[in-house]
Amino acid sequence: MSLANENKTEQVKYPITDRVLEAMEVSKRGCDELLVEAEWLAKLARSEATKTPLRIKLGLDPTAPDIHLGHTVVLNKMRQLQDLGHTVIFLIGDFTSMIGDPSGRNATRPPLTKEEIAINAQTYYQQASLVLDPSKTEVRYNSEWCDPLGARGMIQLAAKYTVARMLERDDFTKRYKGGIPISVHEFLYPLMQGYDSVALKSDLELGGTDQKFNLLVGRELQKEYGQEAQCILTMPLLVGTDGVDKMSKSKNNYIGISEAPSEMFGKLMSISDELMWSYFTLLSFKPLAEIAKMKEEVLSGRNPRDFKVALAQEIVTRFHDASAADKALEDFNHRAKGGVPNDIPEISLTGAPIGIGQLLKQANLVPSTSEAMRNVEQGGVKIDGATVSDKALKVEAGTFVVQVGKRKFAKISLS
Repeated sequence: MSLANENKTEQVKYPITDRVLEAMEVSKRGCDELLVEAEWLAKLARSEATKTPLRIKLGLDPTAPDIHLGHTVVLNKMRQLQDLGHTVIFLIGDFTSMIGDPSGRNATRPPLTKEEIAINAQTYYQQASLVLDPSKTEVRYNSEWCDPLGARGMIQLAAKYTVARMLERDDFTKRYKGGIPISVHEFLYPLMQGYDSVALKSDLELGGTDQKFNLLVGRELQKEYGQEAQCILTMPLLVGTDGVDKMSKSKNNYIGISEAPSEMFGKLMSISDELMWSYFTLLSFKPLAEIAKMKEEVLSGRNPRDFKVALAQEIVTRFHDASAADKALEDFNHRAKGGVPNDIPEISLTGAPIGIGQLLKQANLVPSTSEAMRNVEQGGVKIDGATVSDKALKVEAGTFVVQVGKRKFAKISLS
């Protein structure tokens, strides 16, 4: 019997109740694509009728130590499905990280070492737990089943997929046609991610839109191993604070979930009014009907800033607490009037007189002296409220407040 016929049988066998339809609505909120909807509806109906939770998988490679709001788009969806009673599997790709995910890449990604992966993985789940319910989350590492495969198992797995199908993947196709090298080990990545779904017997796998090919490989491999194929749900890639590119640390348009409340609040307030609605849909836990009502109020003349404040407070509260969100709003309003936040870091430095570039770098206000110079050129550096325009400035000993951009402050004691 074909899978399509099996699903038709299930839809007759298991009733489509209001709870099932509600779960379907929750599943589709903000998603880019749900494949295959009829199959997922059948799975939800079976789960509701048999009181058997579905197994929902999200794999993340610990390629960096910190998680930003872009990562939480899929984590939020996991939490929504978790709250419906399903089993959430937070999969840390400690094995696949050593291969390097080629998704969206126009060149081979350097694989990470075991030591780098271990360091990054330490903070991954801790940060993800700010979104997921730890008591209802199954944490797994794909080295559990990938390491035991060995060379023989890897060859047997590779035999289940063809090079022609692998080259259907958009980024591989572009690189192949453009004469850009593709290493053989990169073909292993989607196979290993797909094998994760086999090992975990997942019913649904989540990922960003750039993961669609890998998620589909999981469906095919499950069929090869005699399992019911998982459904896949892709979420949009969150646009960064610049309103142009997807949120990324390399683009410096990200909002880290471990950032200080005032920094997080200020970055959220900096996004455009248009982008705000996308953030509401993908990051807020407010009902869609409430968000629609907000849009109507803006169209009727209400200041969109009011709702942006509400969004910023919701996000800061989630990753810190309500009092931190209130304090962040107070600091934001204070800075908007030209004031300095009350709780800026106090830093002691030596070496006076010191160049402005080194001062900013040593105070951790910029990542490099070149970045410091760029901020000076753009008029983004102030000392005690006075704009610094001289890149060759030598700062003498003393205590003063230094500001870089709109949100970075430090009280520096220089001797």
